[in-house]
Amino acid sequence: MINEQIRDREVRVIGEDGEQLGIMSAAQARDLAAQAGVDLVKIAPQAQPPVCRIVDYGKFRYEQSRKQKEAKKKQKVIEVKEIRMSPNIDTNDLNTKVSAARKFLEKGNRVKVTLRFRGREMAHMQSAKHILDEFAEALSEIATIEKEPKVEGRNMTMFLTEKK
Repeated sequence: MINEQIRDREVRVIGEDGEQLGIMSAAQARDLAAQAGVDLVKIAPQAQPPVCRIVDYGKFRYEQSRKQKEAKKKQKVIEVKEIRMSPNIDTNDLNTKVSAARKFLEKGNRVKVTLRFRGREMAHMQSAKHILDEFAEALSEIATIEKEPKVEGRNMTMFLTEKK
């Protein structure tokens, strides 16, 4: 909210150079801003009384957008990488999948390990759970199980994350 949009009786006012001007009526604060040739901007509407600042509104918006862009640059996006296997996977193939998952985890990503069942393999779903257990055991020094193995339709899935 800026200038005439501010309808509060009393507001706490902060000057252009950051000094506290105290609590005054909104009309007085607007007059101060008009004398300085800038705008009165409400920056903390939930405070008691609301906090307003005497500042150039265009410059204020530009500074806010720049701060948001900087914050966005610094945040890390965590991706979910998926490793797919079948229940009749061989030991060497399993080791290859484990090393791929290790790379993903070291980069800071989550890993979704999926065991796909086709045809008659569906009859032996519970006996294939040991493959996911071995997978988690092989990565136990760098990863923790976020979600335990769970059957969803024709797949059994488990999520792993990097240890903190």
